[in-house]
Amino acid sequence: MLLGQKRILVTGGAGFLGSHLCHRLLQDGHEVLCVDNFFTGTRRNIEHLLDNRRFELLRHDVTFPLFVEVDEIYNLACPASPVHYQFDPVQTTKTSVLGAINMLGLAKRLKIRILQASTSEVYGDPTVHPQPESYWGHVNPVGLRACYDEGKRCAETLFFDYQRQHQVKIKVARIFNTYGPSMRPDDGRVVSNFICQALKAEDITIFGDGSQTRSFCFVSDLIDGLVRLMESPDEIMGPINIGNPAEFSILELAEKIRVLTGEKSKIIRKPLPSDDPKQRRPEIVEAKKLLGWQPYISLDEGLGRTIPYFESLVGRVRRAAA
Repeated sequence: MLLGQKRILVTGGAGFLGSHLCHRLLQDGHEVLCVDNFFTGTRRNIEHLLDNRRFELLRHDVTFPLFVEVDEIYNLACPASPVHYQFDPVQTTKTSVLGAINMLGLAKRLKIRILQASTSEVYGDPTVHPQPESYWGHVNPVGLRACYDEGKRCAETLFFDYQRQHQVKIKVARIFNTYGPSMRPDDGRVVSNFICQALKAEDITIFGDGSQTRSFCFVSDLIDGLVRLMESPDEIMGPINIGNPAEFSILELAEKIRVLTGEKSKIIRKPLPSDDPKQRRPEIVEAKKLLGWQPYISLDEGLGRTIPYFESLVGRVRRAAA
């Protein structure tokens, strides 16, 4: 192994974020062990990496222990969109909790750093806006989203208890809405939904009146934040918000996508799902101060990079009919 080169484990490595992280770590000269059970991850996301001699793929479910030798762990394994994490809510909770226990146990044995991909969902439907890391959240523990929200909250608890009790070197990132190439067209997230509906000349479906807000971070910005957090000094443990603080209403997003795709889809409204957050925007003072990190890619630029990816998957109804 070359000087400075690490062997890095990425759980959920064939997923949307995981595949981008694997690519970044290989670019940085490291060896990557990508672990995924392919529940939501896809082989398509990492096919371009399979010929790289520094990349290894292992099919494994993190709810079972894993015995490997690595230098760092990024724990990204968990379905992250409501459609997928509500499909099997018990398994979602097990992935967050048992997965954290198993990966923390591995980090403890190897005496290595481990980063947890937590989520802005730990804030629930927030009563504080924007959301700083000091905010404890407003979460329904028995709602349809609780399997993900509370699973990730429990994982954070485990990370800090392993640090206090066993001196495991931990990093916790709270990831806000992220988008970009390699998203699944069927994941039910608002960016992929709107783009696919527009490209298929379907109505764009908004839940509620569209006034609820989100902050959208392009995937390359997000991955840079994760890597910076992992490489930061041991005393910087987090949790640290990683997201783009530029805030847009869901209706604004739909209108942007109509313009950028050149489609004239109608916007229709459906009832808002239970416990859907009204506002979501990260306070990133800590990321700027401790990591020297901030996002640079605007929503228009990021969507401009994302739409061609979805067009390659679903095509356009107009062109297919021509």
